[in-house]
Amino acid sequence: MITSVLVANRGEIACRIFRTCRELGIRTVAVHSDPDENALHTRTADAAVRLPGGAPSQTYLRGELIVKAALAADADAVHPGYGFLSENADFARSVLDAGLTWIGPPPEAIEAMASKTRAKKLMGLEPLAQVTADDMPVLVKAAAGGGGRGMRIVRELDQLEAELTAARAEARGAFGDDEVFVEPYVEGGRHVEVQILADTHGTVWTLGTRDCSLQRRHQKVMEEAPAPGLGAELRASLDELSVRAARAVDYVGAGTVEFLVAGGTAHFLEMNTRLQVEHPVTEAVFGVDLVALQIRVAEGAALDTDPPRAHGHAVEARLYAEDPARGWAPQTGTLHRLSVPNGVRLDTGYTDGDPIGVHYDPMLAKAVAHAPTRAEAVRKLAGALERAAIHGPVTNRDLLVRSLRHPEFTEARMDTGFYERHLDELTAPVTDPYAPLAAALADAHGRSRFGGGWRNLPSQPGTKRYLMAGEEHEVRYRHTRDGLTAEAEDVTVVHADTGRVVLEIAGVRRTFEISRHGDQVYVNTTTLTALPRFPDPTADRAPGSLLAPMPGTVVRVAEGLAEGAKVEAGQPLLWLEAMKMEHRVAAPASGTLTALHAVPGQQVEVGALLAVVHEEEPQP
Repeated sequence: MITSVLVANRGEIACRIFRTCRELGIRTVAVHSDPDENALHTRTADAAVRLPGGAPSQTYLRGELIVKAALAADADAVHPGYGFLSENADFARSVLDAGLTWIGPPPEAIEAMASKTRAKKLMGLEPLAQVTADDMPVLVKAAAGGGGRGMRIVRELDQLEAELTAARAEARGAFGDDEVFVEPYVEGGRHVEVQILADTHGTVWTLGTRDCSLQRRHQKVMEEAPAPGLGAELRASLDELSVRAARAVDYVGAGTVEFLVAGGTAHFLEMNTRLQVEHPVTEAVFGVDLVALQIRVAEGAALDTDPPRAHGHAVEARLYAEDPARGWAPQTGTLHRLSVPNGVRLDTGYTDGDPIGVHYDPMLAKAVAHAPTRAEAVRKLAGALERAAIHGPVTNRDLLVRSLRHPEFTEARMDTGFYERHLDELTAPVTDPYAPLAAALADAHGRSRFGGGWRNLPSQPGTKRYLMAGEEHEVRYRHTRDGLTAEAEDVTVVHADTGRVVLEIAGVRRTFEISRHGDQVYVNTTTLTALPRFPDPTADRAPGSLLAPMPGTVVRVAEGLAEGAKVEAGQPLLWLEAMKMEHRVAAPASGTLTALHAVPGQQVEVGALLAVVHEEEPQP
């Protein structure tokens, strides 16, 4: 009987597993890096052990330190979570060798399926050995790990070698294994997966399908269960293939078999020998706790002969601290507030006031809605996200809401190219024309309490300037003997205080909830930046300046690049690593590199000057 579990992971993953452990009466142990010293998972565990350092390679990827921590904390079992070492057979063996219970599949099963190339051979498939122009487009993939890291779509043969090099570098940094392979890329396919659960007594469950087609950078953004629009014959085929994959390696525990579905045909992709981030939609539909079932299987319990029946539909959206309109650039800063309406499940590793750093994945939370039908679940989730209070770094919240309401999604016609086709329309600024006025009135009320306010003599109107969606807005108001008034047509101020403003606009009353943190002002779901009365003349940069789009580490500079070099527009100059992803910084125009400040290994903050390209004059 397991009495104490160490979770070899962090953030939302660890918090989710701890929740189940508490319900089962099991003691919990966290491990944490130095940046995670005060993280939610560290604070909520019964005990916590420090892993010295910041980067994953120093901490959460050090299996020997985690085993040592488990023994020091008197844990009798280790749950790997999902990510980091969850698909590392050597880590599983070290846990077992230490006399601890491993809450996961046997090391031999992990080994057989952890490499995508070996998994394909096991299923009778082979990657491309030689690639020609006729094979284009192709997909370059890392053999180890997941999460879209080390993955590239290549459409031109002359780009293949460079993309292979980049994929190897990214895979090496993420998984410690630079093996990559090439396979045909299926245009217009849907990413569909099957949840499996197997015990030590020979029973293998398939718990329905999930559709994970909405992806950015080959990482999932939206998932749902069951996958809509699959015929009975195709569903039966997916179940059969998934059970065959599990039995081929004597699988035990929870896992996922992934497919690309196109034209009614399922193409095997890989088997993930772990729980997936999107497992809550399956839990909601089948009424199970997959973590609890993992623990029971690890204790030797037998599953029922048949799995439970499915009920209704569930949809999950991943809330990321990132800016989709700027190449999905990850964002950092303080998460001042995160709250969603009741009735929606929120799995998160953050609480109000927590910092969002550069070391880890930018996912803040997963929001899950369950309802009797797909349409109801989609509507429920979109409405909850639209009303959520998310104050802090830029997030993908508006993108999620618009994605859920897009006709291709509501009609279940989506595929993995959804964001390639629709990103511009989905990232158009979401603004409220009355948000700046509401913010100014709340600010004016606050200042009036400290000596501002109404004067007996007429005076100039008060003015405030805000930046909203990249555009400057100036609003005017007055203090009168009757209170604050707005200098805006057909607008009456019904109520104004520092946290709430009520306006009557053309006969319709609207309420605005106001929250301010520094110069950032949050008006309902609109974010504003309060501008100073006089702009800073030193804020401008020289033309051609390349600024760091995010905080991160310079991982490499283009070979042979030096000041004075001629560069072409779009030419990659250097690469930044932030939140487990590599980001390419390219020349904004053709010209001469007049300054290069970035060096490999350098830590940079957002807005740091990396290089300057002097654009060449057009020839007459």
